[in-house]
Amino acid sequence: MGKLPTEQLQELLKCIRKSPSVIVPPMPGFDSGVHLIDQNECLVVSTDPCVGVPEKWFGWLLIHYAASDVALFGAKPEFCTIALLGPISTSPETFTRVMKQACVAADELEIAVVTGHTGSYDGISALVGTCTAYGRVSRDKLITPKGSKAGDSIVCTKQIGLETVVNFSLTHKSLSDHLFTAIRTRELQNLINMQTCVKEATLLAESAATHAMHDATEGGLVAALNEMAEASDLGFEVDFEKLPFLKESQILQEYFGLSTEELLSLSSTGTLLASVDPRKAGSVLQHLRSQNVEASIIGAFTKDKKRLIQRQKSRLSFPRIAEDPYAKIMLAR
Repeated sequence: MGKLPTEQLQELLKCIRKSPSVIVPPMPGFDSGVHLIDQNECLVVSTDPCVGVPEKWFGWLLIHYAASDVALFGAKPEFCTIALLGPISTSPETFTRVMKQACVAADELEIAVVTGHTGSYDGISALVGTCTAYGRVSRDKLITPKGSKAGDSIVCTKQIGLETVVNFSLTHKSLSDHLFTAIRTRELQNLINMQTCVKEATLLAESAATHAMHDATEGGLVAALNEMAEASDLGFEVDFEKLPFLKESQILQEYFGLSTEELLSLSSTGTLLASVDPRKAGSVLQHLRSQNVEASIIGAFTKDKKRLIQRQKSRLSFPRIAEDPYAKIMLAR
């Protein structure tokens, strides 16, 4: 379930013809592509699916998933296309409700909806949406996951496991009440609008101190950090004690018997990792916090290619393969 493994994705991409105007082509670890508009301006493009989320938030998340990926490359999302596909039984009212949500989200972000497609089909069992978002940025301000530099501080926004915990509280209310308390479950359910990176990515892109960004969606911290290190040909070291786990993430770890690797791989849409000049990391954190964005420094990128995590005075190998337990948790009875 979810993204294809890197090896399968690389095989899939072999048939794509190269173009000199495409300066960031499809590749593993890159959630957006980039092509030139002219010599100095780029268009950042990202496509994302939306499936299996509460209908109440479907349209809003549909816009923010793709818009976040565009913002992570330093561009302001400006345009989008939308496709909504449902089972034959899908009512016109369902499509209308979702589309109204998407339009509200697009208006809030000042994104123009350009075109799309809507229809109901045999063979589809649940509502599926895709959004393609577009944004312009000058070539010298383009930010990609491969821009990290040795010595850069690794900044993490929000909490690890946010998406998993919030969606669990929505889909498993009774168990969530039992594990987290009923009051906390209601609080978590109201945090679904935290599953976006647009605001913090835009703030970080304004600073020349930001060299690379990546969100921690499928595969969580493990996937995001490894993809940034791979793209930049660097290593890293993070401190387990500095990782901003949501308390409820660790409660789920205990209840489901998750390993440390699974905890680190918790799907965390809305959580962002940034590679920041260490001399300016303090001021970057201060700026984020002044705009009500939680952020912390969890480690640093290193010239040494080793990928390490410090825990209880020991330096251990950081997991290379993400073991995201999202499906295990969401399919629990």
